[in-house]
Amino acid sequence: MAGIGFELRKLLKRDSYFSLIQAYTYAGIIGAGPWVLSILGVQAIGFMSLAVVVPDFLITQFQVSVTHLIAGSLILTGVLQLAFTRYISDRLFEKRDDTVLPNFVGALQVTMLASGAVGLVFTLWLLRELNPVYQLLMLSGFIILSMIWIATIFLSGMKQYKQILWLFLVGYAISVMAAVVLRPFGLEGLLAGFVLGQFVLLLGMMVLTLRTYPSSRFIEFDFAGKKRMYLSLMAIGFLYNLGVWSDKFIFWYGASTGQNVIGPLKASLIYDLPIFLAYLSIIPGMAVFLTRMETDFVEYYDKFYNAVREGGSLDQIEHLRDEMVFTIRQGIFEIIKIQSIAVLITFAAAPALLRLLGVSQLYQGLLYIDVVAAGTQVVLLGLLNVFFYLDKRHIVLLLCSVFVVLNIALTFLSLQLGPAYYGYGFALSLLFTVLLGMMLLDRKLDRLEYSTFMLQN
Repeated sequence: MAGIGFELRKLLKRDSYFSLIQAYTYAGIIGAGPWVLSILGVQAIGFMSLAVVVPDFLITQFQVSVTHLIAGSLILTGVLQLAFTRYISDRLFEKRDDTVLPNFVGALQVTMLASGAVGLVFTLWLLRELNPVYQLLMLSGFIILSMIWIATIFLSGMKQYKQILWLFLVGYAISVMAAVVLRPFGLEGLLAGFVLGQFVLLLGMMVLTLRTYPSSRFIEFDFAGKKRMYLSLMAIGFLYNLGVWSDKFIFWYGASTGQNVIGPLKASLIYDLPIFLAYLSIIPGMAVFLTRMETDFVEYYDKFYNAVREGGSLDQIEHLRDEMVFTIRQGIFEIIKIQSIAVLITFAAAPALLRLLGVSQLYQGLLYIDVVAAGTQVVLLGLLNVFFYLDKRHIVLLLCSVFVVLNIALTFLSLQLGPAYYGYGFALSLLFTVLLGMMLLDRKLDRLEYSTFMLQN
């Protein structure tokens, strides 16, 4: 993620309060922008269709359909996301830029075939009694979204942050406008508008890749060769996405918390709104996460490993190690501090926010828990980011595995304990994973020089 660090360092060099605000704003928009645009886009389509789409329940069906598409496509493509990005990074390090485009196209084709096969099975099995047009749109949307996630993680790895944000803005703007135009056709019209916007978003990403990494070859599958893909990264990508969504699926399909919406697809009216509102509060934490991790930390990270590779003195290496460790701890602490402030502000604003949205105040307690959980997830992202820089994939795999198991187990337990405990499964699983991650990070940082020199051998 050095690309965004370069932009942030340019802003911070101006050494003024305005440049500091600019840097944090830029980092927050880049870090959380696509996710926020996704939430707001889907909600905007529903809000702008209230007076036209009859009955109103069709809007809920649309939103639940899109949510399932997003969740399913993220979990499926998680297997390829990180592993493929690492493959491309390795080829760029080898100065083999001509391999980027053909393997990107190859990865998209594999994703299209895999998502098409999985989507077709679920469509014919679960959605067989629904409108054929709806079935076709759901299958198309699943394939397109799966390809978008691969393109997004690829372009993130290639440091195309601004372009990703603009493409998401254009794509979701088209989704909203097309859905509004087609809303007289009901559920199928809303879904067709959404799919159209996502198709434009995918095309934009493909064009950007073609322009950035031209090649004489169009398609290759070198990334799928032996020892090209890291199995640990494939497992991490899958487990992290599964962990993020597992509590939602449990609430959707729980006997006491889930409600049938369309066909076999369910939602949880008591759980969904608070968790999605809570995710809007992560922008400050994401801003600090990117700013601190990608400026101060990366600077000392580069200096430390350059000194190791170039034969720096022991005193110099120990000094740079101390500086890097200090920036890591300061960065994690600042993420916690800023996100805690965001949590307190959300706590204070929650009653008024729920009244503004016309939502019962009974949701307030669950919103509080979900806001804390979302903030803790940002801290977890910061820890995982540091472990990835240190190439401690086995620790990341352990943390993601713990997160999945705890989230599933504690969420089931919260359902048994009753409504007063809803949300605690997600929050406590993240909290325990973060505490475990901090303990392991402290241990690794204390032995950093030893493990670094052992790896050289």
